[in-house]
Amino acid sequence: MWTISVFRDGEAPFRVELPDGVHVIGSGERCHLRLEDPTVSRRHAILTLAGSSARIEDMGSENGTFVNATPADSRGTVVSPTTPVTIGPYTLVVAPAAAPAASSAATGSGLSDSQPEGTTASYDPAGAAGSDAQPRCDAPARPSVADSADSPPELRRESQPSVPPPLAMSPEVREIKRQIHGELVHRLDVKRLSVSRARPEEVREKARATISSIIEEVRDRLPPELDPEALRREILAEAIGLGPLEDLLADDSVSEIMVNGPFCIYVERGGRLTRTDRSFMDEDAELAAIDRIVAPLGRRVDESQPYVDARLPDGSRVNCVIHPLSLVGPCITIRKFSRNRLFAKDLVAFGTMTAGMAEFLRACVAIRKNIVVSGGTGSGKTTLLNVLSHFLPDTERILTIEDAAELRLDQPHLVRLEARPPNIEGTGAVTIRDLVRNALRMRPDRIIVGECRGGEALDMLQAMNTGHDGSLTTVHANSPRDVVSRLETMVLMSGLELPSRAIREQIASAVDIVVHESRLSDGSRKVVCISEVTGLEGDCVTMQDLFVFRQTGIDAEGRVTGRFEATGAVPSFYSDLAARGISLDISLFSPPPRAGAAMR
Repeated sequence: MWTISVFRDGEAPFRVELPDGVHVIGSGERCHLRLEDPTVSRRHAILTLAGSSARIEDMGSENGTFVNATPADSRGTVVSPTTPVTIGPYTLVVAPAAAPAASSAATGSGLSDSQPEGTTASYDPAGAAGSDAQPRCDAPARPSVADSADSPPELRRESQPSVPPPLAMSPEVREIKRQIHGELVHRLDVKRLSVSRARPEEVREKARATISSIIEEVRDRLPPELDPEALRREILAEAIGLGPLEDLLADDSVSEIMVNGPFCIYVERGGRLTRTDRSFMDEDAELAAIDRIVAPLGRRVDESQPYVDARLPDGSRVNCVIHPLSLVGPCITIRKFSRNRLFAKDLVAFGTMTAGMAEFLRACVAIRKNIVVSGGTGSGKTTLLNVLSHFLPDTERILTIEDAAELRLDQPHLVRLEARPPNIEGTGAVTIRDLVRNALRMRPDRIIVGECRGGEALDMLQAMNTGHDGSLTTVHANSPRDVVSRLETMVLMSGLELPSRAIREQIASAVDIVVHESRLSDGSRKVVCISEVTGLEGDCVTMQDLFVFRQTGIDAEGRVTGRFEATGAVPSFYSDLAARGISLDISLFSPPPRAGAAMR
């Protein structure tokens, strides 16, 4: 254990105890020893403590780091117990602690994690080494850097909740990556290259060459167990990509990625959640990755707008939440889209539905029936909507309307519209409802709304009732019957005080088919019900189930077992199929024979 005594003219000195390791000194919030002053860089110097030796090296700061009035060597200068170290207006004296305190790991860096500019934390020298030492500053104290998820595990207070520590990246490796990343920024302005006219391949190649050069220069100082090639790939991914998420995005077995702060990353494989051994370098690296996701879309995420919906270039859906809404650090949720486009035959092969059900849905799209795909979160609604969109003819004008463009259609006459969030002044927002109303003036043959979740449901129902047959949309609901209640609630969210009967008449007249999909306990996704809306009796919208999935149990490996069945009900529009030139065998709707039924 080491004692760092910090002095500044006009202020009471204070002491901080740090264990052996690599520690960052600077004015940034994530520094292990934070010195707030305009003359101190965010990441000013690196202090390495090991055994009985201490070394300090400058990180390219504007005002330099001085050991006994001599500039510190960029490769590290030895600091003896009586040698003063000068950083801006601060003087530091580094010395081994006289006796290790039993609770020294709880003292942390001793500096406030988030103090306003112009205030400096100070400790009572008599109690700085104790576990109950608390900072005194002009602003209310928040948890110290020692409690943050970015600090090494040995600096965290046991009593404070924090993000779980990284599984694979040690503090030493993390610090090496920080230094190389800082040198990369110093030598190559990656951000400037990214926004300039330089091609992405050119930016990546320049960054790769610069990182390789830096690693070669410091190869002799790298720990022997650290693979230089793996280090190069990781730093390149964090510099111009999405860091540890790059490999997960490239892994086709991963369907969803969940980042709970910089050091905790979960993935979904085969419907099962597992924690990975990957982590971001720190919170700043994760925030930089978020910026690289949302910036190309003209969106932002900051304290005034601490959450955002976005998409990746391949259409994968992204949601980001940052401080102050998230208490565990920035959170990223990515729902990946398959690299290969899925068709009806693929869903049949996966066991999501039967070939007969797919053929029936194809016929419904062909005769321009309005279809609502319903289900819970992650049940596969958007995937199924994409599959249904493949049934649309190439001769029609199709408009898609989404919050974040996810649908992938290949029809030649396609117009894609995407909602826009408000700008930094809080104006300029364009909602789904605005786009649905505008779409009616664009002469569409079909309107596809990625998801109805508010007042746009009224405009969608009106469109379905005014000549835009064959429209498609999705709704969050727990069952086909629940779709009616959800649509009624969303229509009321439009602000119009319509009577319930009028709303239900609109629903009964507009919606023809409800396809309900569920994610079962084993992670599989199945179309559990296809229902037809048959009309209105009194104040009740009537429906009949055409196909259902009946679960019979769970096998030894935890997989759901069951079968798809027709209920015996024939759709009311079956006679229209032949008139439209569509052949569909009526036996498709025959229920399976009951067990033990007498044979005649």
